[in-house]
Amino acid sequence: MKTGFIYDDIFLEHKTPPFHPESPERLRAILNAINSDLNLKESLIWINPKKATVEDIIKVHSKDYIEEVLSAKEGYLDSDTFLSKGSKEASLYAVGAVLTSIDYVKEGVIQSAFCAVRPPGHHAERAEAMGFCIFNNIAVGAEYAISQGFKKVFIIDFDVHHGNGIQNIFYDRSDVFYFSTHQYPHYPGTGRESDRGKGKGIGFTLNIPLSAYSGDEELIYIYKKRLPEVVKDFDPDIVLVSAGYDLRDKDPLSSINVTKNGIEEIIKGIISSKKGIPYIFALEGGYNLNSLSESVVITLKTLISH
Repeated sequence: MKTGFIYDDIFLEHKTPPFHPESPERLRAILNAINSDLNLKESLIWINPKKATVEDIIKVHSKDYIEEVLSAKEGYLDSDTFLSKGSKEASLYAVGAVLTSIDYVKEGVIQSAFCAVRPPGHHAERAEAMGFCIFNNIAVGAEYAISQGFKKVFIIDFDVHHGNGIQNIFYDRSDVFYFSTHQYPHYPGTGRESDRGKGKGIGFTLNIPLSAYSGDEELIYIYKKRLPEVVKDFDPDIVLVSAGYDLRDKDPLSSINVTKNGIEEIIKGIISSKKGIPYIFALEGGYNLNSLSESVVITLKTLISH
């Protein structure tokens, strides 16, 4: 499988305070791990992202919120989402990375992609920054995919924290399916199993809350047994993945204990759920640098080999 790796050094310019877990070191660790594996590095198609425009983002976020972000001074947008001098550009390119990957899979240059981006996106609401997230990268990507001719978009979110932003943005839609596994109760407190959508969107949101200390057994079953059935029923044209590696066993911000073998099996389950369609991953969480970089390498190798 031809796999694109979408990255730009602009993502390192989103600089957070020294104590902040969402730091540029996360991407540096990933790059170091890839660069130390020559076969992997040469197997990837390295792609620079384009910069998303206001016209792209306004399909998901309110005009007032976009203007608020782009005119804001350095500081916190909410209790834990920091905006530095370089964060605005990084945020636009983080969205743009997902859009670029959609362009490349549509043109047939690649079959899958991994967007190594910062800041992450899945907590961002229509008019609110939240949980380290400024713009909702995957949500804007889903709207863009539909505008480019993909009829049905399936979003998978395996970050340990529920992607409240994505769920809320598409909660009344039937052309975008949101599937999430997450620790519950845990930040941000959303993602109940009973949340299934509303109006035309009823049945197109599926939350699978996990108890603290769940691990490989529970997650592998979900992604290799339950997920394929849901994907088959929805029959999407493209799959977008909020790839949060804070479900790993050594992550400081969760109590889910997935091993490196578990990550490999989860990725295999995702990309085997329907053959012949594009799979686009965008980085969300993951705050233990060794576990994060190891997990991204596993993801990339699995994408390439399938």
